[in-house]
Amino acid sequence: MESRTFLGFLLVMPAEAILLIFLAYPFVLGLWLGFTDTLVGGKGEFIGFDNYVSLLKDSTFWLVTYNTFFYTIIAVILKAILGFALAIVLNRDFKAKGLVRAIILLPWIIPTALSAIVFWWLYDSTFSAISWSLIKLGLISSRIDFLGDPNNARLSLIAANVWRGIPFFTIGLLAGLQTITPTLYEAAAIDGAGSWAKFRRITLPMVAPLLAVVTTFSTIWTFGDFQLVWVITKGGPANATHLFGTLSFQRAIPGGHFGEGAAISNFILPILVLCVLISFKYLRRED
Repeated sequence: MESRTFLGFLLVMPAEAILLIFLAYPFVLGLWLGFTDTLVGGKGEFIGFDNYVSLLKDSTFWLVTYNTFFYTIIAVILKAILGFALAIVLNRDFKAKGLVRAIILLPWIIPTALSAIVFWWLYDSTFSAISWSLIKLGLISSRIDFLGDPNNARLSLIAANVWRGIPFFTIGLLAGLQTITPTLYEAAAIDGAGSWAKFRRITLPMVAPLLAVVTTFSTIWTFGDFQLVWVITKGGPANATHLFGTLSFQRAIPGGHFGEGAAISNFILPILVLCVLISFKYLRRED
């Protein structure tokens, strides 16, 4: 028994080493840097909570906090609603169902940077395909300033994130819908229940634990989003689309203030821990 345990330990050692080197070490280093005044090319000294106190007095940081929560809450709600609706549609029998399901996965499969470049082109002030189409249809008379106006820029980024994230909700919830026994719906129909009653009394309660888990993971990814925002807007205009991830990168890499950048990223940690606890709770419930 002891030899089997030792063999198992040896077999997982390469994976553990990779996790320690590429996940645990950067995580601990980031926590430590948040308490130092480290600059590019410098060692830095321990300064306690000075970085965090300075950030709490920074108006840009509070704007970024608002941006991050606004971006995350609106995007996740829209992805959950649209993804759930699409999952219900795909759960029905129709021709070319397999092909449609494959197409639905495309936004999720395409590399984030590539899809971000496409959206950047769609939102371009001069060559926007969206503005051109709306003008040709006679719906607008001038081009829309998608990325130059702060509110438009926020909504444009949310739209891009929703487009990428819907497949994750759709496929996850579709798997849950397929586990529901059809006899439940048949019994409800015999009792005179309509479509809304079936959804509220059968579908929603049955997939609620899975919906909570999928929403939690989506919240984690959306809250820590970086690539989509950085490629499309780089935080502009006037910091209107900066999130914790992009501001942390800007302060740490181009700005050279590693300590401050790490402190900004560390503000994400409490939210991620809360999301993990919620996910763990529902995963245990599923078991």
